[in-house]
Amino acid sequence: MGWSWLLVFILWQMMTPSESAAIAVGGGVGINIGGGGGVWVGGGINNNPTPSGPSASKLTSAYTALQAWKSAITDDPLGVLKTWDGLDVCSYKGIFCSDQQGGMDSSNGPPVVAIDLNHANLQGTLVKELSVFSDMSIFHLNSNRFSGTIPDTFKDLSSLQELDLSGNYFSGPFPMVTLNMPNLVYLDLRFNTFSGSIPEGLFNKGLDAIFLNNNQFEGELPSNLGNSPASVINLANNKFNGNIPSSFGFMSSKLKEILLLNNQLTGCIPQDVGMFSEMQVFDVSRNSLMGHLPDSISCLGDIEVLNLAHNKLSGVLPDIVCSLRSLMNLTVAYNFFSGFGQECSKSFFRDVGFDYSVNCIPGRDMQRPQPECSFIPGSGLSCLRIPSPQPLVCGALSGNLKPNQTSSSSSP
Repeated sequence: MGWSWLLVFILWQMMTPSESAAIAVGGGVGINIGGGGGVWVGGGINNNPTPSGPSASKLTSAYTALQAWKSAITDDPLGVLKTWDGLDVCSYKGIFCSDQQGGMDSSNGPPVVAIDLNHANLQGTLVKELSVFSDMSIFHLNSNRFSGTIPDTFKDLSSLQELDLSGNYFSGPFPMVTLNMPNLVYLDLRFNTFSGSIPEGLFNKGLDAIFLNNNQFEGELPSNLGNSPASVINLANNKFNGNIPSSFGFMSSKLKEILLLNNQLTGCIPQDVGMFSEMQVFDVSRNSLMGHLPDSISCLGDIEVLNLAHNKLSGVLPDIVCSLRSLMNLTVAYNFFSGFGQECSKSFFRDVGFDYSVNCIPGRDMQRPQPECSFIPGSGLSCLRIPSPQPLVCGALSGNLKPNQTSSSSSP
């Protein structure tokens, strides 16, 4: 399964969900469903008045559940629900069924395998009756006006693989019921008003994509962050505080993007950030991180977007950072860096976006006034760094760092 995460980041970072309708993440482009390549039918396309395949009792269950949900929807300005009439639920707009040619036994459950109501502008709540769709693989409600919480009965959605509730008005604590969905691989809760802490269980689950950005989550990041096998994690625009957990370096080697921007994180950038040689986006901007950059950043051979802006980082920006072969954008503005080398000066000629404004670099334009540079925040902070009078051997990082070694934080 592959999503174009970098494209999503560049085009969508500053977008609301409605503006990002054309982007494939959470936008109605589903994974393979129906147990073996079954074809979707329905979604308002199938106009057969007499359904074939599923038993009458199964259809009745599906009909009853969808009518219960229809009753809980209070505004439908686009008239989506006008099609939600009659027992043939496969003809309802946004409801998709398996054609059963993929070998799916109709006696095993209802025919509904996907609900995709992205950008329908519906207002209402979710209802417990939706848990009847135990064969459903995809549930997308991006960019609507649903509110309330996620029913506990959703634990019965045992086949669900993609859950996209982004761009709504859901609230309350993190929906723990999502941790009880055994096959979930894609969780998108962004642009809601969820609050409180996030559970450790989130990072023990086999999720490939975790989008929690633009909510009101707070507290420290769970210490087991490194247990996650995800390829993309977006926790931006919340209220997380404390250090980046020391387990960070033990995340899956397939990690492509991690976005922690606009939180309240403190301490150092972990030395073991260099473990992720395939990472493409690393954004920790708009926090309160301090200290020098770890030398291991030179190991990010595939990094394309590196955003460290609006922190309290200091020291000299190493040439090894500016010479990263895949780098497209390097932003270190609004820190306390005191200089950079020749390779960084060449960045302009390599068509690399390089913003070093509002630092403490002598002889450069748009820097901090000298009085602000006389006191460097976090100058007493001891960040673990690999001494490098000799070149850093990136492949040796994994052997040097042990699971119980603290790699991100502070003075002894």
